Amino acid sequence: MHLLAPQSQRRTLDELDDRLDFTVGDTGSKRSAFWIMLTLSGVIAISGVIGDSTATVIGAMIVAPLSVPILGIALGIATGRVALVGRSLLLVAAGVVLVIAIGYLFAQLLPNPTNVLSNSQVLGRTSPKLMDLTAALATGLVGVIAMIRRDVGDVLPGVAIAISLVPPLAVVGVCLGSHAPALALGAFVLFASNVVAMVITATVVLVATGYSRAAGIGTARRGRAYAVLAAALLLVAAPMAVNSLSSLWADRVSDATSSWLSDVPGAEVTDVSLHSDTATVRVLAPGDLPPVEELQRRVDDIVPWNPRVVIVHTVGSRLDNR
Repeated sequence: MHLLAPQSQRRTLDELDDRLDFTVGDTGSKRSAFWIMLTLSGVIAISGVIGDSTATVIGAMIVAPLSVPILGIALGIATGRVALVGRSLLLVAAGVVLVIAIGYLFAQLLPNPTNVLSNSQVLGRTSPKLMDLTAALATGLVGVIAMIRRDVGDVLPGVAIAISLVPPLAVVGVCLGSHAPALALGAFVLFASNVVAMVITATVVLVATGYSRAAGIGTARRGRAYAVLAAALLLVAAPMAVNSLSSLWADRVSDATSSWLSDVPGAEVTDVSLHSDTATVRVLAPGDLPPVEELQRRVDDIVPWNPRVVIVHTVGSRLDNR
């Protein structure tokens, strides 16, 4: 593992403690900086979500500090320190509550909160797939390598990790405040899966690069933590696997909708999207549509979890200029 952490660039265990343990060093400054930056990053992320602004969300990614206690969990597991794991978990949990609460409060100020639920910042984070889990594993690897090596800057991995942390929490809060708990659950699954993936990746790297030996900890002391992480990974991966299959179900819903529209001249299906318990079907048609209840029955017959069908009807027809 010298390729991951060359001896000349490898940080010592004491250096990692100073970076990841909020009870080491200047604890007051560490804690105040963490809460100030997390609050500001939450406000920025929520503003970007509500305004459907990718640039604003990127700003939140840059300043978010939530990766520090997450990597602290991994360090605690790798070195067999239950107290560090517990303190880091509490910080992560408190940070989650803070960002979600800010998002919920912001949603109360919106004149029509349901409009927010259809923007790209929300829809892109409420139906996580297995590819998101793959990205989280890679992100965790980048983060822990930057943490254990002196020659790799902290800014780049901090940005990469924040991509998968604060914005989903902002979406959770906004969706809860907009009375859309199913969408909020999808965004929280994305956040939880990324946390679990990052902790697993970081723990593996820390153990492989010798920090467990430096702490004098054997494998037996980490067995229970490994089992918990494996169970958590399976728990969050299950809904992501279902979402990964959603594109296949969307094709079947599209076919069912086309059959449903067969008696409407000039009608066509322009898009189908599945998000949690809702199937949104966009239809272009010059006149009235058949009863939606008929399409709902067809969808219930083909999709196992019986999503609620929402029709977005654009009145019109496609013109052929040839």
